[in-house]
Amino acid sequence: MTLEYPNSAPKARNPKWDAVRSPAAIAVFLLTTGIGLGLDLWGKSYAWRTLTYPGTLERDPSSGHLRVDSDTYALLPGWLHFKVTVNEGAVFGLGQGNQTLFAIVSVAAIAFLTYLFATSGRQRFYQVVLGMLLAGVLGNMYDRIKLGYVRDMIFALPGWHWPGTQREIFPYIFNVADTLLCVGVALIFINSIFHPRPKATPAATDPQPTAYNRRNARRTRESRF
Repeated sequence: MTLEYPNSAPKARNPKWDAVRSPAAIAVFLLTTGIGLGLDLWGKSYAWRTLTYPGTLERDPSSGHLRVDSDTYALLPGWLHFKVTVNEGAVFGLGQGNQTLFAIVSVAAIAFLTYLFATSGRQRFYQVVLGMLLAGVLGNMYDRIKLGYVRDMIFALPGWHWPGTQREIFPYIFNVADTLLCVGVALIFINSIFHPRPKATPAATDPQPTAYNRRNARRTRESRF
C-alpha cells in the first residue's frame, strides 16, 4: 500500500508581472506620468493666460477651424517662439475635427500603455518612458474632453524655409504633451534596439528535484509496507 501526499507546493510567481507587485516600479511610472501631465497642463494654462487676447476664440469662416489671436514670445529669437493656437486634430494638427475617434484611440492607448507597464518587469528606464507616453496621452485627452480642442503653443524654427522655396521647414505648433509622445516613441524604438526583451525559454523537461519534491518522495517510500 502506498500513501500519496497531495502536491501542495506553492506555485512559482510569474516574473512577467513583477512590475505590478513592485512599489518602486509603480512609483517610477506614476511619478513620471504625474510630472509630465503637470508640466503639460501648467504650460497650456500659462501660455493661454499670458499670450491670448480675451474673447478672440472663434471659428474661421473660410476654413471652419477654431482660431484664437495670440501674442508671440521669442524665447530664443529665430529658434524657439511661443504662440498659442487651438488644434482640433491629433499631434501637429493632423486629422482635424475627429474628436470622437481621438477619444477612442486615447482610451485604447491608455489601456495598452498600462499593459506594457504591467509586463515591464524591472526595466526602470522603460517604465519612465511609458510614464512619459501616458502623460502625453492624458494631457491632450484632457483638453479634448474638457474644451473640445487642444491648446498648442511651442513654435520651433519659426521663419525657416527650405532653400529656394517659401515652404517652412517646420510649420507645426505643438505642446508639451506632443513632445512627450514623440520623444517617448523615439526612446521606445532606441530601447528596443539596445535592450530587446528576452525571449521566453521552454521549461526544462527533466528539472532538478527541489527540497519539497525530495521530501515528498521520501515520505512516499517510508509509507510503503
